[in-house]
Amino acid sequence: MSVVIENLNKHFGKYQALHNINLSLEKGELISLLGPSGCGKTSLLRIIAGLDTSDTGKIFFSGKDVTHLNAAERKVGFVFQHYALFRHMTIFDNVAFGLNVQPRSKRLNKQEILQRVMELLKLVKLEHLAHSFPDQLSGGQRQRVALARALAVKPEVLLLDEPFGALDAQVRKTLRRWLKTLHKELNITSIFVTHDQEEALEVSDRIVVINHGKIEQVDIPQNIYYAPQTEFVSGFVGDTNKFQGYVEENNLVVGEFAHKLADHSSEKANSGNITAYVRPYELTLSRSAENALAKGKISHIHSIGFLTRIEIHSEQSEDPIEVLLTKDAFQRGNYQINEEVFLIPDNLSLFQHLNV
Repeated sequence: MSVVIENLNKHFGKYQALHNINLSLEKGELISLLGPSGCGKTSLLRIIAGLDTSDTGKIFFSGKDVTHLNAAERKVGFVFQHYALFRHMTIFDNVAFGLNVQPRSKRLNKQEILQRVMELLKLVKLEHLAHSFPDQLSGGQRQRVALARALAVKPEVLLLDEPFGALDAQVRKTLRRWLKTLHKELNITSIFVTHDQEEALEVSDRIVVINHGKIEQVDIPQNIYYAPQTEFVSGFVGDTNKFQGYVEENNLVVGEFAHKLADHSSEKANSGNITAYVRPYELTLSRSAENALAKGKISHIHSIGFLTRIEIHSEQSEDPIEVLLTKDAFQRGNYQINEEVFLIPDNLSLFQHLNV
């Protein structure tokens, strides 16, 4: 089922939680709503579900206007962060709950319910725990039960509100891989709310980055990370270093340093103040000032496995600068704590602030 959101706005008193949201989802697509806490992700999800209403705007499921339909009429499945399982019911009965409470005219018979529930438990690899209770399961297992319960009524849209937020890092990593695989099998249109960037980048077909109730960028994960379109996306998604300067004669000037820009970069930023973002792995350390963007002293070196993370304090940046080197590159450079080095960027994301 496709989902289209048009000109949607939502206020809570004087506070505007959502600003003119326009978004389209293709059938079978998994989209993540990514942004900091309080940005409007969950508000948007609840409005799509029919659990809350918008002030203005419309929502269409496969071309049908569902704006004024309640959650049951929209045929959505909802998975919450804290499972919301019935502790006094077995795993089987939890999954069967939605099927048992359907109107008699639509309700499956007992044999059909048995078959449907066991198919779902097999799908989430928990059929051997059908007669257990939620308190006997791990957090990851309980979340899989919650997903099976949401799928039991064959929803046309699946909505997941930070479903792995209450789990530890290793379990989250395992479950998001599993969810990606499961989604491909089911081919159900899904919207996944998260503030975990790695999670969004791994599971999504596309990512919707939201900030202060506004959509900043909608794109495939690779473009969100490697080709951010706004300053917020550059600073929010992934580790990055930030520099303030201006462009003059095809150079990015930061303090005493002038870094020669590629022609296409300078065309985008030819006047006014500039904020430049560069990823830690896009910085090269040098003992020469040629074409450097900054200099500073090495304050911390942390080597683990294949990579070495170096922290540098510099007058050209308000925050410590992070540089990520391979183990071999670090050993070849033989860099030391308190050594002064120059930083040369391999790539920059530039955002212009016009002088007024």
